[in-house]
Amino acid sequence: MPNDLEVENLVRNFAAFRAVDNVNFEVEQGSFFSILGPSGCGKTTLLRMIAGFLEPNSGDIRIRNESVLGVPPNLRPVNLIFQHLSLFPMMDVKENISFGLKRRKIAQPEVDKKVNSILQRVGLPDYGTKKINQLSGGQKQRVAIARALVLEPSILLLDEPLGALDLKLREQMKIELKKLQQDVGTTFVYITHDQSEALVMSDQVAVMNKGAFEQIDTPKNLYTHPGTGFIASFIGENNEFDAQVTSTDPFKVKLDLGHEYFARAMTPLAEGANCKLYIRPESIVINPPTDEKINTFKVVVKNVLFDGANTKLLALIENTSREIMTALPQDKRFDYIKPGDKLDVGVFIDACTCY
Repeated sequence: MPNDLEVENLVRNFAAFRAVDNVNFEVEQGSFFSILGPSGCGKTTLLRMIAGFLEPNSGDIRIRNESVLGVPPNLRPVNLIFQHLSLFPMMDVKENISFGLKRRKIAQPEVDKKVNSILQRVGLPDYGTKKINQLSGGQKQRVAIARALVLEPSILLLDEPLGALDLKLREQMKIELKKLQQDVGTTFVYITHDQSEALVMSDQVAVMNKGAFEQIDTPKNLYTHPGTGFIASFIGENNEFDAQVTSTDPFKVKLDLGHEYFARAMTPLAEGANCKLYIRPESIVINPPTDEKINTFKVVVKNVLFDGANTKLLALIENTSREIMTALPQDKRFDYIKPGDKLDVGVFIDACTCY
């Protein structure tokens, strides 16, 4: 598939502060591309440059092979949806969606045709005459998307559009947005600090930190093979340990607790170097098998944390004050575990990653 968006060596400074630092990426036509990062990392600044509200200090932005540098926002083939949807409360749904079309002086029969078509596509065919205050949060979200899509942009830009919704509605809208994007086929570029949103909805995710992209990959690869320690700690839960490399062949590290473990080096690390060891809670096995490929240690259960479909153990590594989180399988064999219990746990070497 051809690319809808190409960003090359993009830089944006605010006085002495560099908000976006030499960013490069491509977005394939018809895909769902997310930019994920903590608050203040530069992701909204990047989106505003693509939309045309900010000009870069250097670099280029191309939409369908045409540079849009210097092109004002209203002439770019993109549309932007903010967290606050800014729907017009005095207008009904059809009037909200048709607003941009009328500004373009499109004939009324064509406006009606386009509005009815987009209402069908976003799953609101019978909602045209409803007022905005009669809609649920999810329906308002779809009206805002319909208002943007009816103008037929090459790219729809979304700046944390689910941030103002409650948790249950946010979970529903993640699925709705993914299905909607697949149905309409428009390229989505989505900004979020919520890793769950990015992992669930996206074809590709770029992880941004301090103005730069650290890794662009599929959601699965980002989770299972994070390219940096920042990504390992930012995406999903991880147990983090300070360690020192004691051997590179085979690769071994000594934790600050004194334990020595086999592990995988995810970045080049020399013998004697300090590093971070990460172990995901779901990688930890209770009552592990005797196997040369597994690291083992003893823990004392501090708390059993029940959260519906998920149960976790918060435990102390024996004879230390270091806590470790373990995901507990949904298996009645483990119902006996309670605070104070001493357990043998282990983790396979491939699941111990160092940066």
